[in-house]
Amino acid sequence: MVTTVKITSIGNSAGIILSKELMEKLRVGKGDTLTVTETPDGLSLSPYNEKIARQMEVAEQVMRNNRNMLRKLAQ
Repeated sequence: MVTTVKITSIGNSAGIILSKELMEKLRVGKGDTLTVTETPDGLSLSPYNEKIARQMEVAEQVMRNNRNMLRKLAQ
């Protein structure tokens, strides 16, 4: 599925309007939070999941704290 959206002004910011169909596919509604993830192909939108967000915070902290060890393991 390929869909285009237009960037529009929202106060002093900018945003996109998601169609009803896109919101149904994402299983989100007005007021819900989305997670934006950078992928090799661009950006991905998904519903915010607090458990996954916390797991990612912990993983990022481990990677920061153990950067040198992880580099050696990668060799």
